[in-house]
Amino acid sequence: MAKITFIGAGSSIFAKNILGDCMRTPSLADAHMALFDINMERLEQSEKMLQNLNQNLGGKATIKSYTDRKEALRGADYVINAIAVGELIPTIMSDFQIPEKYGLHQTVADTLGMGGLFRGLRTIPVMIDIARDMEEVCPDAWFLNYTNPMAIVTGAMLQATGVKTVGLCHSVQTCAKELLEGLGMPHDNVRYKIAGINHQAWLLEVSRNGIDLYPEIRQRAGARTDRHTDMVRYDYMKLFGYYVTESSSHGSEYVPYYHKRQYPHLKEQYTLPTDGYKNWGRGKAEYWQEVNAMIDNANLTHERSHEYASYIMDAMETNVPFEIAGNVLNTGGLISNLPHNACVEVPCMVNGNGILPTRFGALPPQCAALNQTNINMQLLTIEAALTGKREHVYHAAMLDPHTSSELSLDDIVAMCDEMLEANRDFITIK
Repeated sequence: MAKITFIGAGSSIFAKNILGDCMRTPSLADAHMALFDINMERLEQSEKMLQNLNQNLGGKATIKSYTDRKEALRGADYVINAIAVGELIPTIMSDFQIPEKYGLHQTVADTLGMGGLFRGLRTIPVMIDIARDMEEVCPDAWFLNYTNPMAIVTGAMLQATGVKTVGLCHSVQTCAKELLEGLGMPHDNVRYKIAGINHQAWLLEVSRNGIDLYPEIRQRAGARTDRHTDMVRYDYMKLFGYYVTESSSHGSEYVPYYHKRQYPHLKEQYTLPTDGYKNWGRGKAEYWQEVNAMIDNANLTHERSHEYASYIMDAMETNVPFEIAGNVLNTGGLISNLPHNACVEVPCMVNGNGILPTRFGALPPQCAALNQTNINMQLLTIEAALTGKREHVYHAAMLDPHTSSELSLDDIVAMCDEMLEANRDFITIK
């Protein structure tokens, strides 16, 4: 019987999806599911909801909440990480509001840019603490990370700890489907080849029955004249040669081309909202109403999702191979034209031996070059978090593609200082 520990279990609906997947998986259905969160109210809600779901799905699992993180981790075989450090107000909102004072606008701000930088600085110390607990009480466990900024926090875990870690996202699974659906093309029986970095991995090949679909894709995309929400990714495909995994809105903030004070019309032209988290706060009450309804729903059920976690654990438990897209360290040059200490997203085979990354080879040079602009900032954010040096915070911001294209060096330093002050409860920088 496996022990699965979920850190950040107060994210109730996501916990339902991941642990509900496990309840639907025969090799994991009788697992002990240990829940931990620092918010006791949310933790209690999640436990009640999951107890209800478990009962409706046969009652094979055991579910228990823990107020002591180390005890929740003790003896775990798998650790699911879904933490967020800092509340929406004021902490996450400051990731938007302070840059906006300097004329810098972001869409989601959790992966790159100033929001990704400071989310990473807040999150890495907590994840290193979790790793130290794991090294003590469950040294052989796999750490399955869902927390953003994915490449930054996963890379920090892989660089600074001995914990077996993989970063998981769902953008690879949906990439080809989203592209083909948007062009009115069927997406069944499609094979694809994707590699790069998280949220900027490249759909390098896509075919059906051995026939390359890219010529038709490019023809249809070039003929499309309507305004839609995937226009940035069409630009990538036209100008860099390949479609990219992350959505147009989110992916637009990883490059210097779309959020320009000099060209304010681009926001409307490309349908790029910059107020997502502000609006998300308005739906928070509805989210918890939905969770409360699940607690009392006698018919609550779940169908296994496409999230990777349960498939990874099942492959390890049964030794039946399963392929994932994993975020791993580029050890040995898995992608040969990206740095060895970068966190890359590549195909990985999972079986009883663990997670085995594929040696992918070289990306097209223009794709590797664009990835490198993101990797520069990611590695410097990790350096800042691990060393505590203020200069590396400045360096990361100065080399962020969007920030550096819009602001002067003096403004970048002033903005970083203001954001460090706003995050003084979470970030210790010399």
